[in-house]
Amino acid sequence: MRKSYIDLHCHPALKPYGKSFKYKPPKQNNLNSGRRNSIWHYSPPNFLERQVNKVLTLTKFTQTDLTALAKANCNIVVISLYPFEKHFLKDKLLGFKFVSDILVNLAAGVSQKRIDSLRNHNSYFQDLNDEYAYYMQLHNFAQVIDKVTFTYRLVNNYAEISNNITTSTSDRRIISLVPTIEGAHAFETGLDKDKNTADETTVLSNIDTVKNWDHKPFFITLAHHFYNEICGHARSISIGLIKKNQNRGLNTDITDLGFKVIDKLLDNTNNKRILIDIKHMSTLARTTFYNLLDTTYAGQNIPIIVSHGAANGKRSINEPNATNSEQSKYFREDDINFYDSEILRIAKSKGIFGLQLDERRIANKRAIRASRIYWPSKKRRYRNKSDLIWRQIRHIAELLDKNGLFCWETISIGSDFDGIVNPIKGLWTAENLEDIKPYLIEKAEVYLKNHKAKFQLQNQISANEIIDRVLFINANEFLKQHFN
Repeated sequence: MRKSYIDLHCHPALKPYGKSFKYKPPKQNNLNSGRRNSIWHYSPPNFLERQVNKVLTLTKFTQTDLTALAKANCNIVVISLYPFEKHFLKDKLLGFKFVSDILVNLAAGVSQKRIDSLRNHNSYFQDLNDEYAYYMQLHNFAQVIDKVTFTYRLVNNYAEISNNITTSTSDRRIISLVPTIEGAHAFETGLDKDKNTADETTVLSNIDTVKNWDHKPFFITLAHHFYNEICGHARSISIGLIKKNQNRGLNTDITDLGFKVIDKLLDNTNNKRILIDIKHMSTLARTTFYNLLDTTYAGQNIPIIVSHGAANGKRSINEPNATNSEQSKYFREDDINFYDSEILRIAKSKGIFGLQLDERRIANKRAIRASRIYWPSKKRRYRNKSDLIWRQIRHIAELLDKNGLFCWETISIGSDFDGIVNPIKGLWTAENLEDIKPYLIEKAEVYLKNHKAKFQLQNQISANEIIDRVLFINANEFLKQHFN
């Protein structure tokens, strides 16, 4: 069976689940792929939607609906459950819905009914369970696409993934969905943006509940956009109307509750450990987490995960102004992105780094301007945009090689598709990863002609293998090793 890419972080249900609030009853996953509340609903961008994205960075179309994943020949997808945070919304003004409702709806592509529900509900944990139930409604239900019968199945371990791949045929295929969670607010924290509301007993009990789901999450992104009473977060929002809501808890450390949450998640009793994804954590919280791994969890071989991130080209958290690479002049310097010393830690822990396919994260304005084309040419667009991805791959490889490590095994793809992202132009959906692959191989081939001999012998591999590792092999090996 032909192998496609593995995505370490995407949100197939965010848009259709959000649309489902328009229907009665709400929160239903419709088997009819023609309905917008179906996770199989196929809605690739048309010409107008592509132009709107280029100008306004709005991604209203679906990117990882299950039909798009099927057409992209994906066998394994790491899905992220995300209870939408209430603090994207401003308080009502004189009793009327604020303009941020419109902005969030436009950016997320959900529905006004979903926004209304978000404003009125008072339980992130219930929202988490409802999204999980949404996936489960069509777990193992058949869907015919291009004369091939597809099903998706949430899986518990790599053995189930392997079985799904082995039992798939040319006309009957199974897509394995690996569940994860984005944001520990899901356990019922951070509901009020101005004060702490979390109850420790409730939070820890909710973690136990999730650990006993039929399909336990593989990992959790501990922080997200807003303060969750567990740890500080990095700046991720630049929209003025919403940015202020992010200020509380920004750049702070892990809290007393946070240490207990981490301990509960990493407790491996009955093989029920949930790993930690450090994306969105503040630099202070990340530093404290690394110290925890060195002390409390020393010798437990816990891999460090960045499910969707990018390098910022800076040397370390303690030396934020020092650069290590000529590539760094093309990178975003924000501390939501990762320092070289952190990438080294990830590699040494046998962790994984999912490269986020979001122009706002993967490259700075200078690099994005240089990658633009002003005359329609699909080939030239892919050639230019592949630079944004290749520079990240090259930077990480050179860093790891200089430090005596196998330098091609750490990086993978964590697109964040169907999250609130501004995709790399031309990489609109899951289907376009196959389109850009030849251009990534081309970039690797050109680079190796001049640099291959400078690498350690173990790192002198072919361009094809490098890109295969980024798109599939590394994530597959990581799942095989740790998803059990």
